[in-house]
Amino acid sequence: MPLLRRDVLRAAGLAWPAAAAAQAPAAWPARPIRIIVPFAPGGVIDVVARILAEPTARRLGQPVVVENLPGGGATIGARAVARAAPDGHTLLLTGAAQAVMPALYPDAGLDPLEDFAPVALLGNQPFVVAVHPDVPAQDVRSLLAWLRAKRGEANFATTGIGAASHLSGELLKRLAGVDFTVVIYRGTPQAVTDLVAGRADLMIDSQTLLAPLARDGRVRALAVTTARRSRLLPELPTLQEAGIAGYAASSWQALHAPAGTPGPILARLAAAVAEVQAEPEVQARYAASGVEPLAGGPAELGAHLRREMDTWLPILRATGARAG
Repeated sequence: MPLLRRDVLRAAGLAWPAAAAAQAPAAWPARPIRIIVPFAPGGVIDVVARILAEPTARRLGQPVVVENLPGGGATIGARAVARAAPDGHTLLLTGAAQAVMPALYPDAGLDPLEDFAPVALLGNQPFVVAVHPDVPAQDVRSLLAWLRAKRGEANFATTGIGAASHLSGELLKRLAGVDFTVVIYRGTPQAVTDLVAGRADLMIDSQTLLAPLARDGRVRALAVTTARRSRLLPELPTLQEAGIAGYAASSWQALHAPAGTPGPILARLAAAVAEVQAEPEVQARYAASGVEPLAGGPAELGAHLRREMDTWLPILRATGARAG
């Protein structure tokens, strides 16, 4: 169901964008706003940034420029924002990487809660649990039985330690009591190639990536990882529906500012983003990218980030995973 303008604003804690704008410094924004994406161009986080940039610029009256600063597991771009002036002109658009930095990059000198000011939740991309067609599993129950019988010998393809796809697999291990061998690939294309070829048995990744392969019969999709069914694949059950209580994972996107950014600026930013996300054209572009809009301002994003850290940091630390 499309998000109505009033629903987005209410969820963001902003009754009227004009009220938030009235509180912001009159001179803000005084120059173009940079949105730093700490990943290479082309990924979903980069896509979301570029969807939002132009309509946000129209509302704020200044250009919004997307700048990619990849590397270091998102720490290079995040550090650039953390060290920027807290004046609302430099922002960070990132996702799950923000929540797992303390475990993967403990020496990076970044604290997701202390070094950044939350602005807005943006979107959520459900993941799909998919297997190669030779895997004798037609549903989640039979997949779990097969994994238990394999005793860790099944291969799980993922693109990096701490990536949302890897985290989703580790959560499946923990909540379902199964095991498999995690195989790290240098990129998503290589992982998908091996899944289609049968060199990998199992993968959990974005619905936009795996849904077309499932429709072509090159993989078998069994479930989605979010707490609610996907709008793109409503026929697939959630892992919770399939019997794995408490399972919820996805690739999410959110906007942050440097710590110390004045509250009125954060409020005006959140109001502008809420209005932009309620625009039908933006929602259509989100849908084409497999992204489902999320509504939430600074308070909601702050709570969401804490929940994500509470979920993923213990899992990563228990596995001994550490980047580099």
